[in-house]
Amino acid sequence: MITLYGYPRTRSLRVSWLLEELGLDWQYQLVDFSHNAHRSAPYLALNRQGKVPCLNDDGIVITESAAICFYLAERYGPHWLPEPGTADSAKHHEWVCFTTTELEQPLWSMGKHRFALPEAIRLPEMLSVASWEFKRALQTAESRLGETGYLFGKFPTVADIILAHTLNWAAKFDQKLPEKLEKYRQFISKRPALSRALDRETRALGNT
Repeated sequence: MITLYGYPRTRSLRVSWLLEELGLDWQYQLVDFSHNAHRSAPYLALNRQGKVPCLNDDGIVITESAAICFYLAERYGPHWLPEPGTADSAKHHEWVCFTTTELEQPLWSMGKHRFALPEAIRLPEMLSVASWEFKRALQTAESRLGETGYLFGKFPTVADIILAHTLNWAAKFDQKLPEKLEKYRQFISKRPALSRALDRETRALGNT
């Protein structure tokens, strides 16, 4: 059985989204931050960082959302990745690395200095710095993005999930996106699997 440990609208949503796209049998285990479940001994035994997501697939335990998505696609849905060794595969991995290191990083800086870090060490000045960094990364993303559809032709890939999730996070943080990226974000976010994943995570939180 596949078990995903997560919390609604965090990086675990990337994984629950892909799990729904793949049509796999899986269960969602809420890690309730409000009750410090991420600091409990059982969870730290799975992920010593105390973060989400974490995936347990019959004893194979993986952390880091991008790594989990790559694993799931390689094992259960290789059509969600370009053919290994091709130019598209190289560009796909480039998109994933760029999204997680350049686009997501300043957004997470905003989150840390708004609510995630202990209040005593939050720096209001970081918000403007992070916003500047994010806008700069957006320019690069827009220049690389095609005019329509998915990143790689007619079918979605892992890179689409990670990029769209990051852009949705930006929208929640009131960051204005260039028109082309906003159109892309809305297009990808209409996929039914995302709605199912959101519903599953939200219901788990409501049952606590």
